[in-house]
Formats: sequence, C-alpha cells, structure tokens
Amino acid sequence: MKFNWGTGIVIGIALFMSFILFFVIKMSTNKQYSHDLVTEEYYAKEMAYQTEIDAETNTNNLVESIKGKRVSEGWLINFPSSVNTKKIKGKVFLYRPSNKKLDFDLPIVFSGSNLLIPENNLIDGRWNITIDWTYEGKPYLYKKEIMY
Repeated sequence: MKFNWGTGIVIGIALFMSFILFFVIKMSTNKQYSHDLVTEEYYAKEMAYQTEIDAETNTNNLVESIKGKRVSEGWLINFPSSVNTKKIKGKVFLYRPSNKKLDFDLPIVFSGSNLLIPENNLIDGRWNITIDWTYEGKPYLYKKEIMY
C-alpha cells in the first residue's frame, strides 16, 4: 500500500478528532472538572439586584469605611465607630469560588465594633465576603474579595 498526501491528511484529521473527543469525554465525566453555577436561582437574584445596589450605596455613604485584616484568630472586620453595633442585625456569608462545599454563613456577633470570622472556618486562598445587615431599619451590604 502506498502512503500519499491524501492518506496522511485523513490520518492526521482522524487523530486530531480522536484527541479532541478524548478530552471532551474526560472533562464531562470526571468529577474533578465539575463546576457549579454561583447560585442556583440566578434569575430571582438578578431581580433583587437593585436592592443590593441601594444597600451597597448606603454602606459607601457611611462616614468611615469598613476595614478587614488578617489576624492570628482569623479575619477581623472593623465597623465604623459612628455605628452603634448593638442595633445591627444581619449575617456574614463567605463564598469560596473554587469549592462550593466550603461556603458558609455566620450570624453577626460583635466584640466592641469588631467582627471576627474564626480561623477554623477559613483556609488559605481567595474568599468573597458579603455582610448583609440592617441598621435602624436601613439595609446595608458590604462585599469584599480577600486573600486569606
């Protein structure tokens, strides 16, 4: 059998298609490459987006900004001293973009004007912190991406 250009091109295309097909099957069946949506109910969340914008605007209009830093006990968030922390009600949500199983919620519990997220809940890497709270009937929202 003679090996000519046409045979070489057909064999090359067949090998390339097999290579691509192998990776498509591997990516779709391997759990290591499984990625979820950020939220299951994205349409309902999108409809409530204006209230989030208003709450973030309220947070940005505070006299002092909220600051966070890493300490030996975990992640410490300092609220403005002008805010009476006894009147704040809300929750803290920590979202881990790389692993949905590490996401968790915490109620807001203050120590003075500080909020501590314990180190045992956090592992090194990127986190998105969302603090959703109300103060004197007004909604506030703080979002920050951190590297722990």
